[in-house]
Amino acid sequence: MLEARDLMVFYENMLALNNISIKCDDNQIVGVFGANSAGKSTLMYSLSGIMLDIRKKEDMSGGERITLTGEVLFQNQNIMDLKPSLRAKAGIILCPERRRLFKESSVLENLRIGGYLATKAQAKYTLDYVMNMFPALQKLKNRLGGFLSGGEQQMVAIGRALMAQPKVLLLDEPLLGLSPLMQATLIKATKVIQEETKISIIIAEQYARPVFPIVDYAYILENGAAVMEGTGGELMDNPDVKSAYFGVS
Repeated sequence: MLEARDLMVFYENMLALNNISIKCDDNQIVGVFGANSAGKSTLMYSLSGIMLDIRKKEDMSGGERITLTGEVLFQNQNIMDLKPSLRAKAGIILCPERRRLFKESSVLENLRIGGYLATKAQAKYTLDYVMNMFPALQKLKNRLGGFLSGGEQQMVAIGRALMAQPKVLLLDEPLLGLSPLMQATLIKATKVIQEETKISIIIAEQYARPVFPIVDYAYILENGAAVMEGTGGELMDNPDVKSAYFGVS
């Protein structure tokens, strides 16, 4: 479905991604775990194509030079040079770190903005689906995005991404700043969404512990490199992973 091969990203003299290869097949949840500055967001920006826009803006403003090498494959086609808007149209949808809602728009408006790629029938069906998946949003549908809690914002952000009719959903740090209870709620919802819609999901997350149980396969990033990979069960049983993410030796 979606794959990166030997992906490298340089910011001026800093290597952000170092020869990373990851793969997410049909009907899979793949985890990408690592500490801050491990390269998770850079990877998600590269998969979604947003890194091309970042590079263009830096070039136009005379900022730092960004270089990308390697391949990004979607349904066995190399899309490394494909614009992010065309990747989104093809079904690669990013739910960004820190939610990034339109704060002066209501919950309903934020969700409908996400449906710009959908037909009217798709938008109606998906909006109903999102409201059923996150019933708290039904009572909040007229509240402005800027007046929502972090957990409520994340529900809207995931719902907005679903409105875009993804084939692959990229979740970048969805648990950031949330309570353990809200983390558990969102992880459970993510698993249900994948099972019911059959979309593929890649989750990039620092808080790996609540995510490990739902992933089919996972990668551990350190300093821009994939240092370990395996099924969720294999990594949960690995002593190094236990020590780093579960506090057990």
